[in-house]
Amino acid sequence: MRLRALQVISPTPYVLPMKSSSSSALLFFLGGVIVFLFLVIVLLILWKNKIPKELGNLVVRSRGRKASKDFLSGNLRTISYFDFHTLKKATKNFNPANLLGVGGFGPVYRGKLQDGTFVAVKKLSLEKSQQGESEFLAEVRMITSIQHKNLVRLLGCCSDGPQRLLVYEYMKNKSLDLIVYGKSDQYLNWNTRFQIIVGIARGLQYLHEDSPLRIVHRDIKASNILLDEKFQPRIGDFGLARFFPEDQAYLSTTFAGTLGYTAPEYAIRGELSEKADIYSFGVLVLEITSCRKNTDLTLPSEMQYLPEYAWKLYERSRIIELVDPRMREDGFIEKDVLQAMDIAFLCLQPHANLRPPMSEIVAMLTCKVEMVERPMRPAFLDRRPKKENLSWDTISEAFPSPLRSDSISLSRPTK
Repeated sequence: MRLRALQVISPTPYVLPMKSSSSSALLFFLGGVIVFLFLVIVLLILWKNKIPKELGNLVVRSRGRKASKDFLSGNLRTISYFDFHTLKKATKNFNPANLLGVGGFGPVYRGKLQDGTFVAVKKLSLEKSQQGESEFLAEVRMITSIQHKNLVRLLGCCSDGPQRLLVYEYMKNKSLDLIVYGKSDQYLNWNTRFQIIVGIARGLQYLHEDSPLRIVHRDIKASNILLDEKFQPRIGDFGLARFFPEDQAYLSTTFAGTLGYTAPEYAIRGELSEKADIYSFGVLVLEITSCRKNTDLTLPSEMQYLPEYAWKLYERSRIIELVDPRMREDGFIEKDVLQAMDIAFLCLQPHANLRPPMSEIVAMLTCKVEMVERPMRPAFLDRRPKKENLSWDTISEAFPSPLRSDSISLSRPTK
């Protein structure tokens, strides 16, 4: 009896092997899931870091294998790559009806991708050849190295045979020149114009002082300022931009930009620094306030060149006459507009070292910081015909290098 009771109480010999089999199956399943996820992550990393063959070949061909290695190791890997057929379809075969504008790089078209996203497609003019390829690569590298709410965002690019295209986010209100130059009936009140001025200033401050790279844009003008649905500005077109070494005051380079916006030391001697962008910003502020081009040969002679005409009004205490007549009818706070124009004149000073950095300009605009000194007469050439011949040497003497000399001999205006 005792032996039989023990046999009844003892566990069955099959329970333990069943538990062991279940645990092994669970471990095998979990291990398989972990391996699968690991492989997916590796593939995603490899796919993300893959540079399209066509783009890689273009970089090697343009810069050489040694230089291209550094070029391709940066943020160029983070942008999307579009094939030419996709962009051709998105813009309806680059239909003229979708043309947004034409810049030095080439035409820009409005496009709609298959998922419904609107984009702006910049197409390099085929006749640009090698110079255009350099600008294409410069813009791709430049804009993938920086990120700011007042800089246009590059979505991707295309390099297909001879075709070179850049794909940007689409800006609903297009470019500033359409409004400033009267190509649109749209009217902007002073608050919106001031918002645009401050946004451009903040974008330039980031490029000059806050970005990982010190960058000079070289082509700040109304057509390169894009406006979103809320009229927030974004600086675009980085094809002429230059990385700037931290240990150099300026670069010596050939002129590239737009006359009318160009600082004299850069246009005449090729001395490039961030102060060239600041000069261009000053011209742009005058354009936004007056709603006219910086050069308009249809006007009377004394009014044709905006900085020169604005300074004449400033000397006569009549600068308010420069304000857009529609804005005067709508109403504005006069002291705020006058302060913006005073800041514009500070940016236009003849000596580059006298132009304040963008951080100070932003502070003056947003914190209403008063200017310590009055601005000097802007730097512009006297375009009236003279009896004597005007040579580049005499022009250079009129504008001594602000970056090679500590002394200046310019008189302050009397008022």
